[in-house]
Amino acid sequence: MAEQVGVMGAKYTVLHTNLKTGSVVARLPVTGISFTHTLNAAGTATVGIPLFAPEADPAVLSPGISGLVIVRDGAPVWGGIIWTASADIAAGTLTLGASGYHSHYKGRIFVNGWTARTVEQADLLKAWFAYFNADNGIGTATDAIKPTGAKRTTVWTRYELKNAGEAIEELADNINGFNFRYVPYWVTPNVKVGHRFVMTSRSGSSTRTLTHRVTCDVTRVGYDSTALCTVAYATGADKGNGEKLVGIFENTELATRMPERVTVGTYQDVKETQTLIGKAQATVNAGSAPAAIPELTLYPGQYGPLDFVPGDYVAVDADAGYVAFLDEFAVTECATTVDVNGTESIRLALANKELFINANPS
Repeated sequence: MAEQVGVMGAKYTVLHTNLKTGSVVARLPVTGISFTHTLNAAGTATVGIPLFAPEADPAVLSPGISGLVIVRDGAPVWGGIIWTASADIAAGTLTLGASGYHSHYKGRIFVNGWTARTVEQADLLKAWFAYFNADNGIGTATDAIKPTGAKRTTVWTRYELKNAGEAIEELADNINGFNFRYVPYWVTPNVKVGHRFVMTSRSGSSTRTLTHRVTCDVTRVGYDSTALCTVAYATGADKGNGEKLVGIFENTELATRMPERVTVGTYQDVKETQTLIGKAQATVNAGSAPAAIPELTLYPGQYGPLDFVPGDYVAVDADAGYVAFLDEFAVTECATTVDVNGTESIRLALANKELFINANPS
């Protein structure tokens, strides 16, 4: 059936859209839905439909060409591009695999290079989207992109064939960077869907508290020290004589508590030392403490899939043996699953808040 009713009455609809125009092609009858919003990444969606449904028409519904939009209680909550389709003939189901709109920009290249020096990063983003929208693009709206006060220099030759998705991610992954996501919206309700690029400050949202066995179940906590470093090197472009530009940053406080540990990052298209120093500093910031990585499932009916978006902050209160903390975390992923009965389950993946305020682990 085309719609599903969630545990607290949430109604889901899945739309097949024209990727270039956003026009609704059809409502899909669904057997199950799952979708994720991921911090500064495309996110994914998986939708099952009956294999023999009229809407499962290979002449119309095509991976790489068709768009997919998930609507909850009348409002679009996820949008992207169908990239895969897997038919289970015995079970009579077709599973559609999609990635968010950012996946489009993974396949767009600055074929003529790009040069911009000391430009507000918001203006850079607007210029990039305008460039790609004008040439057989997907019409990403930029009205939510606002000035940040941070200026960047980007210099790529045409021979570097710089990937646009990577360029956006690298722009975000800097000191004074930002979080981003693509948000679907109605241009004309039930007829046409648009999407806009939204950038937000790493200062995040106001913090809300989730308590284990009260508002959620903390299902897993991982502790990872692989990013710890006392010294970070960031190497950049070749200076033309066989040497590369290098930026260095140290964490002298951490070095008093642990043996030296060095991290080296490579940024072949960075041509300014100060930018490399900033990347080294971000790496040191991200490696200043072991990362706690909790996962939790929200109790049904209390929150929706957009109540916690990647980059938001939450405080988690848990007391279960080795896992005993009341700490603040950043949401790195929100995953929603809706089964054939319409039951909705929402899972959050988290990481240390301080890593995202002024740091970049890459």
